[in-house]
Amino acid sequence: MLSPRRLLALALLAAFWLGPLPGLAAGSMVLHMVLHLGVTAAVPALWAPTLRLPSGAMALVLGAVAEMLVVWVWHLPAMHLWARLSLTGLVLEQGSFLIAGMMLWATVRAAGGFGGAVVLLATTMHMTLLGALIGLAPRTLYGDICAGHLGLSALQEQQVAGALMAGAGGAIYLVAALRRLGQALELKEAQA
Repeated sequence: MLSPRRLLALALLAAFWLGPLPGLAAGSMVLHMVLHLGVTAAVPALWAPTLRLPSGAMALVLGAVAEMLVVWVWHLPAMHLWARLSLTGLVLEQGSFLIAGMMLWATVRAAGGFGGAVVLLATTMHMTLLGALIGLAPRTLYGDICAGHLGLSALQEQQVAGALMAGAGGAIYLVAALRRLGQALELKEAQA
């Protein structure tokens, strides 16, 4: 029997993937970012996977870096456009986003309070940095293909999407990191 959180995660994933969002995301950088953050951050956080992972600092680094590489590679202009213009690209992008997100949250759970907070803080930093780079770029990175559904220009869509990634994306991980850190400090205090 699935917990209510996992049922919500599955319902969200179904809504993200089977609803109109994938089709609309082909013509909107903002809607693409909503899809990206939902599949990479929200669904895996709700699912909260538990996997047997190696322990230690190297496992933490690998968990954080693997997710970062997946996210950054899919935001390179050529890869991003492939995912917008090709069903194969979209399926590979979305699948790798989900797997990377699940691995990240599994790493966080396996790392304990302090280690998990470190992984989440590192993710906050890279997500905020990438969002800022996308949103503050002086020209379009992805061309006109990523605008049209919301009535914004391609550069405006890119700016809003970057702000969404930096703000909402960074905030998801930051809130989770602070929550884990608070719980770890309470546990340490109770043990003292």
